[in-house]
Formats: sequence, C-alpha cells, structure tokens
Amino acid sequence: MLNSKTLFIQTVLNVPINQSFTYKIPDELTEEIAVGKRVEVRFGNRRMTAYVLSISTELPKNLPITEDKIKPILKILDKDVIFTEEQIALSNWMAKYYLCSTGEALATIIPSGRRESEIPSFSFPEDESVFEKKFELSQEQKNAANEIIHQKKQLHYLYGPTGTGKTEVFLEAAEKLLTQGKGVIYLVPEIGLTHQVVEAVVNRFGQTAAVLHSELSPSQRLKEWHRIINKEARVVIGARSGVFAPVPDLGLIIIDEEHDGSYKSGNTPRYHARQVAMYRCATLGIPLVMGSATPSVEAWHLMESGKIQRHVLSKRLAGGKTPEIQIVDLSKTDTADGCLSPLLCDEIRNTLAEKRQTILFLNRRGFTHFFRCNTCNYELKCKNCSVPLTFHKSEKRLRCHYCGWVIEPPSLCPECTSMDVGYSGFGTEFIEAEVEAKFPGARISRIDTDSLSKKGELQEKLEDFKSGKIDILLGTQMVAKGLNFPNLKLVGVVLADTGLHMPDFRASERTFALITQVAGRAGRFFPDGKVIVQSFSPEREAIAYACSNSTEDFYQQELEQRQLLGFPPFSRMLRLVFRSANEKESKKAAKDAAQIISIETKKMKLELDILGPSECPIYKIAANFRWQILLRAISPTPLQQVCSRFLYGYKSPTNVYIEVDMDPVSLL
Repeated sequence: MLNSKTLFIQTVLNVPINQSFTYKIPDELTEEIAVGKRVEVRFGNRRMTAYVLSISTELPKNLPITEDKIKPILKILDKDVIFTEEQIALSNWMAKYYLCSTGEALATIIPSGRRESEIPSFSFPEDESVFEKKFELSQEQKNAANEIIHQKKQLHYLYGPTGTGKTEVFLEAAEKLLTQGKGVIYLVPEIGLTHQVVEAVVNRFGQTAAVLHSELSPSQRLKEWHRIINKEARVVIGARSGVFAPVPDLGLIIIDEEHDGSYKSGNTPRYHARQVAMYRCATLGIPLVMGSATPSVEAWHLMESGKIQRHVLSKRLAGGKTPEIQIVDLSKTDTADGCLSPLLCDEIRNTLAEKRQTILFLNRRGFTHFFRCNTCNYELKCKNCSVPLTFHKSEKRLRCHYCGWVIEPPSLCPECTSMDVGYSGFGTEFIEAEVEAKFPGARISRIDTDSLSKKGELQEKLEDFKSGKIDILLGTQMVAKGLNFPNLKLVGVVLADTGLHMPDFRASERTFALITQVAGRAGRFFPDGKVIVQSFSPEREAIAYACSNSTEDFYQQELEQRQLLGFPPFSRMLRLVFRSANEKESKKAAKDAAQIISIETKKMKLELDILGPSECPIYKIAANFRWQILLRAISPTPLQQVCSRFLYGYKSPTNVYIEVDMDPVSLL
C-alpha cells in the first residue's frame, strides 16, 4: 500500500488525446512541485514534457489502473511557476473551440525552452524619461484614444488610410492603461514590423517592453516569459503567439494590421490570434482594439452591424497625402523586353533623378514562374506537390516553394523531347535582373525569403533603405505593410493579378488589401507620392477599387457576393483535410468521414452543409495527397459538435493524418 501522504498530479501532454494523465511525486520532490510547472515524465516508451494542472493526496475516481502501476515523474523542469489558472482556462477553451487536446493547446501557449538565455539586445535606453512623447496628437487621435479607454464597448477598431497615425493612438491608449498599473499586449503580424514597433514603444516607455517573436530561441523566449510574469515588463510586443503572454493585470490587447493572414496558425491547434484575443478580453472584461487601413471583411461587417466600435482617422499626419495611382493595362502594353512597362520605367528614372526612392512589389519569389514546353504545353511540376517548379537563376535550379525539392532545368521537354522550351511568368529575381540592366547606376536590394539568409538581415536591409543607402527596393509582401520610409516617392506593383486567380473565396480581399497596403507606403511624408499598378485584368473589382481608393465600395460589393454565396461572415466554416502518402487511403478516409458526419448530423438534428469530399485545390504537398471536406453553418457550435463526435469516435487509418481547421482563412 502506498503512503497516504504520497502526492499525485494530474497532467496533460502535447499529444492528440483529450484526457489528463496521473503521475506520482517522489518524496524528495514534494516541496518543489506546484500547479503551473512542467515536469518530465515517461509516456509509453518516450520521455515527454507534462503540464501540472492539479495536485492531490487522493487518486482520481474511475482510474483504470491500480496505484502501484502509477509512474513517478522523472524531474521538475521549472524553478518557478510558468503558467497560471488563466492559461489553463484558455487552453480548455482552445481545445473545445479548435478541436484539439488541452495538452496540445497548452504546448502552443507556453514556451518550450528548458533554461533561460540572453535575448538579443534592442538597445533599451537608460536615463530616458518614461512616457516621453515625440509629437502632439491631433484631436482626432486624442478622441480615439480616450474613447477606447473610457467607453464601455469592449471591441474597438481604429480605421484610417495608411499614414494617419494609428500607432500613436495605440501607444496613447497603452500609456493610459500603464499609468493605472495595467499591462498591455501589442500584436504585429510580421517580424519585419516588430522592430519598428519595439523602437516606438521603447522611445515612449523605456525598459518596460518585452518582445516575443519567431527569431527568439525557446530559451530566450522563456526568459522574456519570466520577465512578463514577474512584472518586469508591462508592454508585450509580439507576433501571433504574443497573444498568450501571461501579463499580470492585463488591461488592453492591441492587434495592429488586423486583416493579416499570418495571425492564423497553420499547425495544430489552428488558432487565430484575433479570436484568442477576443476570448481573453471578454473573460477579463478589458478592451480589445484592432487597427488597419484594410480591415478583414469579417471585421468590417462587425463594424457595420455595430458589434465593433469604429474610430476613424482621416488625415495623413507627416505632410503627406493619398498618392496618385495609375493603372497600366498589361494586355495593351508592350513589355516584350521584360516585365516593367514604359510608364513605370520612366517614373523610376524621374524618381532616381530627384534622388528619391522606389519600391517594386511582386508577390512571387524566384526568377521566372514555371518551365513550359511550347510544343506540347507540358508544365514541369514538383514530384512531391501538384504545383509548378520555380526557376531560381542565382542557383541555376528549379525549386518547389512548398517542399523545397530542387532539380536542374532540363534542356529538352521531358514529355515530348522538344527543344522549344522556355519559362512563363516572372518573380522577384527576374525583376532584379531587369532593373539592374535598365538602371545600372541605381543601388538595388531585394527582400524575399530567398534573399534573406542570416538572422537580422531583413531589419538590416529595411534600415539601409530608410537611411537612403538603397535607391530601389524589390520585394514580396514583406515590404507591403506597416513600414515608413520618408524619402519614398514611387511604388510599382509589378503584377497585381498574382493572387486573384486562386480558387479561394478570400482571393479578392487579399488582392485589395495588398495593393492598398503597398500603395500606402508612398506619399506618407510628401504630397507627391506616386503608385503604378500593372495588371492584365484592371477591371476586376479588387484592383479597380484599390486603385481608385474606393474602400467602402469594395467592402459593400464583397459582402454582397459573400452573402449571395453563403460564405463568411454570413456563415461559419470548418475544414477537414485528409492527407496521406497513399492516394487511395486519403480519398477513402475523406469519403468515409463525409458519410459518418452526414449520419451524425441527421442523428443530432443539426443544421449544416457538407461540401465535398473533394480534392484540395493544391492536391499534393510534400508527397502527400490531400482531400477535404468543408462544413458550413450559421454558427460554429453545430460544426464543433458534429466534428468532435466524429474525431473522437472515428479511428482513422494509421497512414492518414486529419487536419482540423475551424474558421479557415485559406482553402488551398
């Protein structure tokens, strides 16, 4: 018989099993154990990290094993508690909402580091007065900040064109909360924007900032996590996962560039930072303020219906004005010698002559888009993924942007052996070569994931452009949002159509946002900013409305379309993807699932649509075949109920993996 003073703990682990596991504490560790610490345990034949949820001298009822079979923990991993009751409640909500296990949710929330290590320096200033303001806010900005803090409305949206000073309003609201002893979470979508926000926060608040982003190692992240828990840092700046920061006395969450797709996780649990922020703010009774020049269609709809309080900023504050936008119809323009139209080339020359700067934007990496045979129209695709390979001239290789597979370019068509082969489309590398040839005296730099090879290189290139060391900056969406460059005059969108032809109901929304955001880089400090948008289909609504600054018209027609087709925000969706290296098994699993879900839906008397099963638009990724089922209903509850019943009652084949995505942002 075990000693009656033996301590037992209930834990969860990062495994897709929605239950807790009981372990016992060796006598020598009873003084150190606490709820909110991590322990190392043996789980099956593996050593794993477990999260302590409760401690008791009694075993849980209905335990399927006897006391003598309960394993002891191997060691305690944390000196101090690293998660609280709030994080446990949050993980329980996430498990229910996103249909994962509590352990998977907690593993996402909490840093995985075992020991702390130094974080990269952000050169925090010493002696500097906290809450130092760099300039006086406009009346419009002051009103917005006051309303966010003092109104009883919980959800707020700061809406206004780029350059209208949204960051200053966020900082003003944050300052008001900090003076009340409250903490603040400030989310930005990209690491490229993190440094800019960090600088603004540090200049305003001194050393009270903590930074959580993807370039931190797990141990550096753990160090920041402890600074937050211990109230050494009261403003947390972070990308998506910063929404989980354990801020004591949290008083405000800010989501900058709310529309951005990177706030949605691509791994289990597939959470959206906006939804998590809404849950935390509702639970704590504190305000959530979002902001963007291009709100998501869902957020716009909630503003129109009065569920989110809208605060409008209308004036560009640094001497700039909305830039002049010109459209070039590529179907009627001679671009035989490259991808830059004569008009765009002339404007680049004028800008260089004025010693001003240019950004050229294209949302596609590589030299040219894909290999094509002019005789039989054969396209060379990745052997692992159903997507064309992209040619990278610097490597002299064809590369897959999904799985990384690389081959040498063939000189003959693999299908018909014709020598009449070539490349269609163009990417950032191709533009770089063309710009270097046409503007030999210009200082040129390229920013995309292929050109950034070392840590900190993105920040370095952005700083070089800001300080005038670069004349022409080429890039993908990394250069499209949230960045301020005083000497920038010209923005060229090389091909606006890139994302429009995707089989996804959000394609128009993304295209509109990208054009509007990248155009917003121009004319922020001077009234002579220019934007040139090149397109093969300039009449398409997303492009036409973005180029005419007809924001309200775009949202109105997009919402009408969504309502007509029954897409969000007029419905809720849940996506199940069945992927397997075995094509037949993937298809069979999807068909079986659709049948089971259909039966359960009728049995439970739920109202929902089952769309599919069908092949995913990108059918094969990393040698896995992909089938999907889309579930659609008016509210998320029936989707979660039937999917939960299916997931916990269905044993999928061992070689089929099921991805569960509640409220998907991409259907590819």
